[in-house]
Amino acid sequence: MSLFKKIILGVLVSFAAGAVLFVGIIGPWPVYKDSQFADSAYCKKAIADIDKEVALSDFTGTPGTLKAGWGVAEMTPKIGTPLGGLGARKGKPSTGVRDPLYSKAICLSDGKDTVALIGDDILIVPPNIAEMARRKIAVEIGLTADNILFCASHTHSGTGAFAPGLAGTFSSGKLDPAVPEMVSTAMANAVIAAFKSMAPAKIANGQVDAPEFIRNRTREATTDSMLKYLVVEKQTGEKCFVIRYSAHPTIFGTSNMHFSAEYPGALQHYVEAETKGTAIYLGGAVGSMGPKAPDAPTDDERVELMGKGLGRKMLDAIAANPPQFKTNLDIASVGIPIGMPPAQMRPLGPGFRVSPMFAKLAGILPEGWVQGIRIGDILFVGLPYDTSGEMARQWREEMAPKGWDLWVHGFSGAYCGYLSPDKYYYEVDKDGHLGYENGFMSWFGPNAEAYMRTLRDEIITKMGTSPLRAQNGAPLREATATS
Repeated sequence: MSLFKKIILGVLVSFAAGAVLFVGIIGPWPVYKDSQFADSAYCKKAIADIDKEVALSDFTGTPGTLKAGWGVAEMTPKIGTPLGGLGARKGKPSTGVRDPLYSKAICLSDGKDTVALIGDDILIVPPNIAEMARRKIAVEIGLTADNILFCASHTHSGTGAFAPGLAGTFSSGKLDPAVPEMVSTAMANAVIAAFKSMAPAKIANGQVDAPEFIRNRTREATTDSMLKYLVVEKQTGEKCFVIRYSAHPTIFGTSNMHFSAEYPGALQHYVEAETKGTAIYLGGAVGSMGPKAPDAPTDDERVELMGKGLGRKMLDAIAANPPQFKTNLDIASVGIPIGMPPAQMRPLGPGFRVSPMFAKLAGILPEGWVQGIRIGDILFVGLPYDTSGEMARQWREEMAPKGWDLWVHGFSGAYCGYLSPDKYYYEVDKDGHLGYENGFMSWFGPNAEAYMRTLRDEIITKMGTSPLRAQNGAPLREATATS
């Protein structure tokens, strides 16, 4: 065979191999129009698992006296570790520490059931870290995955190098096994300290609207602007403030290479300085929710002003409306892994998706985690997403007339991309392009919200009727009604 023919043959073989790889790994594969999740085996299993796990909680109309404890553990990585978030940083090493990073936890018990809420200065809580932390907690104090709600502040200046796969490497730098070990140990230590410090306590919940600090970064639409809080006080007078807000902590941009807890850190520092108590921040539903920090000459000053502004707003609300404390609240919990529909990444536009093989190579697994924690009429729902603030607001407003104070969170121990309202799934801009959140980062199809709503409703149904609703004549679920 002549040299010319060999070259032509080589080109053809290379072209054919490239075409096979493109179609097999990248696409374009046609999108599906409906995941038909309601009829799927994974949805039916998730519902059955919720029912089974909720039944492990003891439901009663006469819960014991509340006990509470809280703990703090630092998890600032060594300088040189990449920062988590903002792929434009390209995994470059950090160059300093602006402020320390922490894992903080509060444990609450009604005498029979105990739960832990964990707030972490980190981008997300991925499955590898969640599972490591669960094992360490279970060995020391016996709490299981059912009992633990992981929350991430979603700071984009926290530690990176924490997750395997291409997606983890792109957003947070190459995995360093020392980082998940360090972070999971801090989470476990915070929970263990909280558990061991539990003592008789009282609790109150409240909220204050803070629309001046948040914006919808994707469209002209509503925001999840409600700052929600718990005030927990031991008989000794020690206080803990649990705070939830939904603005992305992205005041610091790609030029920042120092570790920072961002405005959630500034918020906690301010509240702790003003009250001499402990403040724990639980990131809310940050999807599509951007920060609207006060104007200032530097980003550093804007971070401090936003944290202080939110903290002052909460403390003023508490002063104007003194907490209505309760000491006897029924506590229950559920946490389950869930299956997901086929991967549906759409970087090429609304009509095509990448292949499932590419999703696996990128580290996108068809697995999630859903969590429910009940503390009296307060209900925490943790989802495995950058959860839409628009959706969380709607859910909260739906549940309020039913007597539930609903707190919706993302990053509950898994990460499945962004969760936007289903009505936006096919939304395009004037040039026919999908948005970042409802396009490339909407990984599991057009019915993701409906699927999560179905699981939410199952959790709420099995958790029972809220005490507030029961006071108005609705029956309170008893311990025997566990199925």
